[in-house]
Amino acid sequence: MTPSLTLSRSSDRLPIGALLALAMTGFICIVTETLPAGLLPLISDGLAISPSMAGQMVTAYALGSLLAVIPMTIATRGWRRRNVLLLTIVGFLLFNSITALSSHYGVTLVARFFAGVAAGLAWSLLAGYARRMVAPHQQGRALALAMVGTPIALSLGVPLGTWLGGLLGWRTTFGLMSAVSLVLIVWVLVKVPDYAPQPAHQRVSLGKVLTTPGVWPVLAVVISWMLAHNILYTYIAPFVARAGLAGRVDVVLLVFGIAALAGIWLTAKLVEPLLRKTVLVSLVVFAVISLVFGVSGEVPGVVYVGVAVWGLSFGGAATLLQTALADAAGDGADVALSLNVVAWNSAIAASGVMGGVLLDHWGVAAFPWAMLVLIGVALVIAWAARDHGFKPGRRTHIEAMAH
Repeated sequence: MTPSLTLSRSSDRLPIGALLALAMTGFICIVTETLPAGLLPLISDGLAISPSMAGQMVTAYALGSLLAVIPMTIATRGWRRRNVLLLTIVGFLLFNSITALSSHYGVTLVARFFAGVAAGLAWSLLAGYARRMVAPHQQGRALALAMVGTPIALSLGVPLGTWLGGLLGWRTTFGLMSAVSLVLIVWVLVKVPDYAPQPAHQRVSLGKVLTTPGVWPVLAVVISWMLAHNILYTYIAPFVARAGLAGRVDVVLLVFGIAALAGIWLTAKLVEPLLRKTVLVSLVVFAVISLVFGVSGEVPGVVYVGVAVWGLSFGGAATLLQTALADAAGDGADVALSLNVVAWNSAIAASGVMGGVLLDHWGVAAFPWAMLVLIGVALVIAWAARDHGFKPGRRTHIEAMAH
């Protein structure tokens, strides 16, 4: 075997241990955010508050992410990258510990807010970090692996946390999240490479990123796609109840999660040569599923199959959209990815309101048609953004200059 061939094969190996550490960071972000939803009665009793007040623990976390992500990303651009990653994980260790120990509602909300700040900074960092670890032609696959913690957390982490809360108590569950964070700190120190901060002359201002061709189309697709997705995901319980599956919501979500994992695997294969086509096909598939749900959403078999196909089409969304956004932004990728956090979380918040209005006024039967309109908007924008944002053909390697 020639030295050049050996070098080529070596350079094609992904840094699995380091990328899985990023995936675990994403896992902690999601589980920390959503744990209160499964533990509301226990938290309500433990803090002597109403369930609706306990639910504001999720709101406080989301607000922390939304308000802090852009200023924190800009403020830490001059730091070494691993120090920023460790800062986010230490944040989870500290504020989940405070949540576990606090007996005062106000202190708990403050801890949740700053846990959200840590999450916002983490989400803006993970995609760029994963891309920096590998050669340009591997960036899509690396990002897919770094994002695998999200569907695992949604499909397995939250139900497991809810079960542990019932078994050991909600405070112990948050304490376990702190213990996982402590293990992750050691993992990062051992496995994750450190990188110098981006040179000052290469740092792109927020205003410049916002005016970079391709950034706005990708963000617009993020918002419309996530709105459509989360209207259904947030209100999945009342939606599947129409098909007589009110007692099988956990099974429906498990089907979605497993299919989403398959979607991530498939996206890892397609993101490099066929990013544009994969985005368009994913949107078309989701549009078809929305139509099917609109016509036959009360049939249990249709719901199960539809949820599986929906999960498959959605699993790679984070990888596809963050790759397209980082490619479009170039040297401004970190700032652009912080905007992605804002867009993504804003869509989640708006979908809760939008879905609630639809549910109260027209019932769950209106969900698929609203989703179809939103996905149609995303499809039109993605289709039109062929020069900037979602380019045809294999990904170019212009971003290698920033690598």
